[in-house]
Amino acid sequence: MRARPSRAVSLLVTSVVLTGLLIPGATAQPGGPGPGVGPGAGPEVAAPATVDLADIPGEPPVRPAPAATPELFGSDCDTEIDGSQVTAYCHNGYPETDLLRLHVECERWWDLDGDGAAVSLDPAGRVRLTGRCWKEVRTAWVSHQRP
Repeated sequence: MRARPSRAVSLLVTSVVLTGLLIPGATAQPGGPGPGVGPGAGPEVAAPATVDLADIPGEPPVRPAPAATPELFGSDCDTEIDGSQVTAYCHNGYPETDLLRLHVECERWWDLDGDGAAVSLDPAGRVRLTGRCWKEVRTAWVSHQRP
């Protein structure tokens, strides 16, 4: 089985990276110069790093604007479908009034879909919305609107 060129390249790159990581650890001298190691026998000491002050920006970079806080609006509704009947139980846990409307989509082509009248739900209030089809219900959902 032939290895693909991309696999061979990745193996070569991985071995080079690992070798680069292992060499500094192998040449490190943990306790200072050992016996028989003189000033010219070890690796050369690198010059201290220098920083050009012109490369440092005068001001910090601009931070992106914080994400918008989520909007605290919209009642929590649980929708139940039982045969051809739809019931939605809603609770408004937010400080604004919510206008709710139940939408019912029927399965049969000849059965009319229904959009209920808007019902106002005050803060901390509960409401039960009902709708129906003549036969099976395909989907049902509740829409929210500000008054």
